Amino acid sequence: MKHSLTLTALAATGIAWAALTGPSPAVAQDSITIASWGGAYSMSQRKAYYEPFMKETGITVLEDEWDGSMAKVRAMTETKNYQWHVIDAETPDILQGCDEGTLEEIDYDRLGGRDRFIETAALDCGVGTIVWSTIYAYDGDVFPEGGPRPSTIADFFDVEKFPGPRGMYRFPNPNMEIALMADGVPNSEIYDLLRTEEGIARAFRKLDEIKSHAIWWSAGAQAPQLLADKEVVMTQAWNGRIYNAVNIEGKNFVIVWDGQLLDLDYWIIPKGHPETDLAYRFIEFASRPEVMANQSKYIAYGPTVKAAIPLINPDILKDLPTAPENTKNYLRIDAEFWADYSDELEERFEAWLAR
Repeated sequence: MKHSLTLTALAATGIAWAALTGPSPAVAQDSITIASWGGAYSMSQRKAYYEPFMKETGITVLEDEWDGSMAKVRAMTETKNYQWHVIDAETPDILQGCDEGTLEEIDYDRLGGRDRFIETAALDCGVGTIVWSTIYAYDGDVFPEGGPRPSTIADFFDVEKFPGPRGMYRFPNPNMEIALMADGVPNSEIYDLLRTEEGIARAFRKLDEIKSHAIWWSAGAQAPQLLADKEVVMTQAWNGRIYNAVNIEGKNFVIVWDGQLLDLDYWIIPKGHPETDLAYRFIEFASRPEVMANQSKYIAYGPTVKAAIPLINPDILKDLPTAPENTKNYLRIDAEFWADYSDELEERFEAWLAR
């Protein structure tokens, strides 16, 4: 456990695990380079996927981190200078990359067929690896049991009842959705409303209420760290990061599931990679039910292969985003909306931040 936490700390400070494990794939053909998001999440992938894959195949897994910028993936395909074989990516980026021809189309015959995966997990250019959610969590020392405690998405915006700084992800997704949820818009109407100027303006008006209380973060490891350092009293976060802070690091954080935004992450392969077979070899391994089920032992994200679900310990299942108690009020991220509107709303969000 101490060893795992040390590796997580290294990833959080930006030290690539690849630097600790050997040369680049340009030098060693018996290695595969995988880009992911660092911190507790990369640690979970290391324990569930990378180390067992290396043990079974003898192929060294080199890790790297990325910031989700598809421009880097696009540059690889244009220059044929491939730094990564496989990338852990989010839904909107996959839809965009698939449309523009930046990503390999997945041959699901090599992975046992699409029907092995849960709904929306088998995209044309991405193979689902986890179900995760954006939640918010608060410091249980600041809001102790017996007193008022945040319990709804609206409470995140209530700085009078629950004073103190808020940690917020510096990106319009999920802030536009969360703002409308907190403003009373029914979940079924949120994306229709965000397709209108009225809806966008309404979301920004709601965000105005909390802007002066926000401390912005951009990397997943920053959210629980802000909470641990008492820089914020509550923060948006990815649920697995908070789970690990509580269950591994012993932090007194409490997740509020009301208003969670569900999404998936996927494995993708840059278009034209000369070692596509190697990428498929890893993805096939990571998509085996008995392998995928192991990831939930290290971080509270759900599996995307149907046969992996019954292999998960029931004590862990209750802490996953898809548990019945956690899905009483949730919103499924509309990836097509963000594929269409991401550029426009990112520009408007940055302009709003600058005001």
